[in-house]
Amino acid sequence: MAKDKFQSPLTSTFVPLPIEDVDTDQIIPARFLKATSREGFGENLFRDWRFDQNNNPKDFILNDPSYKGAILVAGKNFGCGSSREHAAWAIADYGFKVVISSFFADIFRGNAMNIGILPIQVSDAFLNQIWEASKKNKNAELEINLEKQYVKIKDTGAQESFDIDQYKKKCLLNGFDDIDYVRSLKDKIESFEKSRTVYFQ
Repeated sequence: MAKDKFQSPLTSTFVPLPIEDVDTDQIIPARFLKATSREGFGENLFRDWRFDQNNNPKDFILNDPSYKGAILVAGKNFGCGSSREHAAWAIADYGFKVVISSFFADIFRGNAMNIGILPIQVSDAFLNQIWEASKKNKNAELEINLEKQYVKIKDTGAQESFDIDQYKKKCLLNGFDDIDYVRSLKDKIESFEKSRTVYFQ
């Protein structure tokens, strides 16, 4: 397996980040892109928003122990900017399994799904409902059902469906990367090859 299977349904508290146009350099500043493995980037997630130049914590949501969970709920146009994979790596290494926004940059969306993070695009109206739930209860929970493709706000029961490429959905649920997926079809491929009649001239 390339990665862990996505556990669905997933119920978790969430971290609200109501900021639009969060780009990949804000997610993981370029000066930290020195490693080629995926580990260790989480400690520098949103580094310049979390700490000042003297490494003192700032007033930022990830420094507030009241907010925690496997879900990051971000503002519109999340993951814009450069195509660096490290942005998705940092989010995963920090411990997030899901990112919710009303719009994602396409390259970030692909990078996220390739390493097992589920990016869920919801309407602006539903995103606002999530913000409101967070304001009323810091321990509000979201239920993510990948099989049935919906997000539910547990406190209110409100839910919304989301779209996902069916190939990527299967990969997430099985912990497959592209090579793993092909390997999962080994028996079918071999059966097809045996059924072929090859003529030589």
